[in-house]
Amino acid sequence: MTWCMRKKRGQAMTEYIIIVVLVALAAIAILAVFSDTIRSKIGGAVEELGGDSGKKTEALQTESKQFLKDLDSDGAAN
Repeated sequence: MTWCMRKKRGQAMTEYIIIVVLVALAAIAILAVFSDTIRSKIGGAVEELGGDSGKKTEALQTESKQFLKDLDSDGAAN
């Protein structure tokens, strides 16, 4: 009887882990699709708060995929 209860508890935990992984993958996919839009919205907000508009224009001219390719190994932009 005890073995059967443990098996069901483990099964429930596995199902929750699968759900969490699926939600994480969906979030990553959504961020990948809308990354350029999100970057432009954040850039606009930074400019309105008194940021450097030249950096915003420079950042928006490069697509996200190219920006990620141009990063150094330490994460600094070229």
